[in-house]
Order: sequence, then C-alpha cells, then structure tokens
Amino acid sequence: MRADTEWGSIPGLVRTAAERYADVEAVVEGRTRITYAELGARAERAAAACLANGVGPGDRVGIWAPNTLDWIVSALGAISAGAVLVPLNTRFKGAEAADVLRRSGARLLFVTGTFLGTSYVASLRRAAGHGPGTGPLPGLPDLEHVVVLAEDAPVDFRTWKDFLASGEAVGAAQVRARADAVDGSRPSDIVFTSGTTGRPKGAVITHAQTLRAYEIWSELAGLSRGDRYLIVNPFFHTFGYKAGVLACLMRGATMIPQPVFNVDTVLANLAAERVSVLPGPPTLLQSLLDHPARDAHDLSDLRLVVTGAAVVPLGLVERLRGELGIDTVLTAYGLSEAGGVVTMCRRGDDPAVIASTSGRAIPGTEIRVVDSRGEPLGPGTPGEVLVRGFNVMTGYHEDAAATAEVLSEDGWLRTGDVGVLDAAGNLRITDRLKDMFIVGGFNAYPAEIEQLLNLHPDVADVAVIGVPDARLGEVGRAYVVRRPGALLTADDLIAWSRREMANYKVPRTVEFVAELPRNASGKVVKGALRDGLLSG
Repeated sequence: MRADTEWGSIPGLVRTAAERYADVEAVVEGRTRITYAELGARAERAAAACLANGVGPGDRVGIWAPNTLDWIVSALGAISAGAVLVPLNTRFKGAEAADVLRRSGARLLFVTGTFLGTSYVASLRRAAGHGPGTGPLPGLPDLEHVVVLAEDAPVDFRTWKDFLASGEAVGAAQVRARADAVDGSRPSDIVFTSGTTGRPKGAVITHAQTLRAYEIWSELAGLSRGDRYLIVNPFFHTFGYKAGVLACLMRGATMIPQPVFNVDTVLANLAAERVSVLPGPPTLLQSLLDHPARDAHDLSDLRLVVTGAAVVPLGLVERLRGELGIDTVLTAYGLSEAGGVVTMCRRGDDPAVIASTSGRAIPGTEIRVVDSRGEPLGPGTPGEVLVRGFNVMTGYHEDAAATAEVLSEDGWLRTGDVGVLDAAGNLRITDRLKDMFIVGGFNAYPAEIEQLLNLHPDVADVAVIGVPDARLGEVGRAYVVRRPGALLTADDLIAWSRREMANYKVPRTVEFVAELPRNASGKVVKGALRDGLLSG
C-alpha cells in the first residue's frame, strides 16, 4: 500500500506510529526518553490545546525554534489539529521572522525562549511590537497567540506549560475527530524560501505529497525500525523535519535531535547513543572526519549517511566508507518547491556516481534538462533543470504571479538550477541560474542580501556573489558603491549586517568600487565580478 493511502495524512501517520511502535524509543533529549506511545499522547495533548485556542482546519501555525522535543510535539500537535505548519528559520532576525508570519497569516506561533544567546521573543517584539493590531504583537494583526517553549513568558504571551493546560477540557474524541477530518489533499506545510527578487515565497505542499515522498526517501535510504537517527539538520528545513522526524515516524526509528551543529557534540552523541543514521551537508561530515579526537569515540554503529546541498568530493565518500566503515553513503538533490526531494542515489551505486551526481529521479518524478527556449537537451549538455511529478508544490502561498513564473500548465517546475544528466539519468548540478550560493548547507540568495544591504544609509549600490570558502563551501562577497562623502568601512558594514540578517547571509568580505558593471538593460553583470575584473 502506498504511503499516502496507508496513513492518509500526517495525523494518521502519528497515530499509526504510536500504535505500531508503541514501546519503541521515539525521542531522546538529554535525560528525557519517550516511547512512540508517549509521543502520540503528547502530540494529542498539544492538539487539544490548539483546539482550545481556536485553531481551525487550514489555519497557519508558525514555529520558530531549534531542534528539540518540544518542536516535534508542538508541530505534530498543530498538524493534528488540522493546521498548516509554517516553520521559520532559526537564523532569522526579528524582522525576517515577522515578514514570514505576516505573509503566511499565522494565527498561532510557537517560539523558543533564548537560543544561542538571543532572546527570540525580544527580537520579535522589536520587529512587530507596534502596529494596528490588538494581539500580543500589534504589527502582526492575524497572530492571536504566541506560545513560548520555555518556563517563562512575557505578558500577553503564554508558556508551553500553560498552553498545554488550556486544552485539558477538550476531550480525546474531539481531538481524534479533528485529526481524522484532515484530508491528504490539503496543505500540510508552507516552507518559505527566497528567489532572485528577494521576496520570500511560501511553497505549499500537501499531506499526500509529503507522505509519498518520504516513504520513498526512507525506502531508498534503507531506514529501518530500531535505527538511531541523529537529526542535526534544522527542523525548519525539509531535510530535518520530513527526512528526519516524519521518516522516523514511518519506520520506527529513534530521533535524537541536536539543536546546534557542534562537531564535539555530534561525536559525543554518535558514541553515547550508538547512532546508526546521520544525514547532513558535506561540511558537517568533513568536520567529523577531520576532528582530532574522532578516534577516541566509538562510531562503529554508524551505517547510513545521506548528504547533499553542495558538491560532494569523491574523497569524502571514500573516507566515510574507508575510515568509518559506513555501509551506505548516498547523495540527493531537492528543493522546497518539489517537497525537498527530487533525485537520490541508490544503495549499491558506484562511489564515483555518488560523489559526482545527485542520483536519479525518485519514483513518480520526471527530470528534464532544457535550453533557454525550453527545448530538451541530451545527456552531457548543461541546461536548466525541470521537474514534474507528484512532489511538485501546488503553488506559492497567495502568489499566483510567482507561481506562474516557475510552474507550467503541464506541470513542469522550473528549478532555476543548471544541471547535466548522464546516460543513466543521474543528475549533476553545475550552477544556479538564480545565483544562489550555499553557506555551510544554508541557501543564500544574493538578491535578498542586496536588498538588506541597500537599507544601510551609506550604501548607494551593491551586488553580492558567492565565493569559495574552505570551511563553509561558499560565502558571500559584497561589492559596494558608497554614497558620496560616506566613510563606511568593510568592518562597519559586516558588523551592521550581523545585526540585521541571519549569520549565513552576512558577507564575509566587502570590496568598495566606484560603480558596478551593468549591461544595456541595467542589470549587474555578475560574471565580471566573479572573474575579478573590477578594481576598487
């Protein structure tokens, strides 16, 4: 039976997992260890609280928090109440988070307290504490409730404990009836991303699409009952939430969420929890291999690694297999607009295929490489990658114009990525039409960064490109034209950027120029910047 018909919806998956894997350890977080039966009960309690606070079918519920048990429970509870989940990037600053909450029309928000030394509540208050609304954040008039996943909360906000208590009067039958009413064709989540215009766009994916895609992912990866899965990939990304939490629910694997990537913590968790599954970007795996204390930890249970999001060196695959004895190393490619997964390598593929490609289209999905006129190209010829299949989004949330730009009438999604297919159908991504670059596994979009930098009073013009970096793969470099008379320095602008945008977006270097190279239509010629043809 296919995944989307077996479970019907994500609430159906949660209940099935609670029954099928009742006594299996579901989540390990420090000293807290809960079974699948207990996870199901906690999710139902969170769903009851959502119902008690007026969350209705189709309402958007945001979550802005790191990888924790509370993230899992609150997210599954909201979805079980019929809500559409809107995960927010934990690297966002307050204004960035407020923009996504405003555009999604979120009615309820789960937010962490202090994380990495930053008060997310205070950050959000600064960004949305003033406006026409009368709720907890007047600048977000649709937002009726803010729940802080902590023991303390400001006035007008609620603690996680108080929120859960508010649902005690809601009966189990009412909660289950709401969960049973969730239809697989309805949206399960809206994942906001950014394109070349810099305007955030929310990719809408349904329950049925999600279930089918990640049952395929789990099957191709070989995820099994009893696997112990260290989830370092952020839950706000499909790689962490869907290939992590939902895949574990499908297969009865144990989730070990890690809030922050720290290689020492990864090593400690791998050994202490006898971790068998570790997906993550190449930077994580490279750091693990190169750690001077690696040999002091027992990593013998680690058997499955899935990576992607960047070019994977052949040497990395060989080292993972040779030095750590990992049976299965796979690469994959996906994007939010296609549910997070488009291609995957298969177990048994040659190491060169795994290192040099992202594998073949998953079942139910087609890939085409086309030229600028949309004509298909043969193997070995680079062009834009198009995707068609069950996993392609229904569209961008309340943005028909942006949807029409990327989604054809016959269902082909323009990815904006440049790739090459080989004779066997393996895809190799070679470039990005959208000039996106990847910083330690995070997608960075130049146009969005440029819009933010242009807010600085001393910046007259700016262009951002990605440049190679030994540790992070790529980082941003900004070419800046100062306003007349301005004395802005590179250090000044970088420091300002760290206050105004997520860290991965911050340019690591700044070069000041008299003017930017532009073509006849006024567009910046970024090829000239990449070729180093400018001089200050």
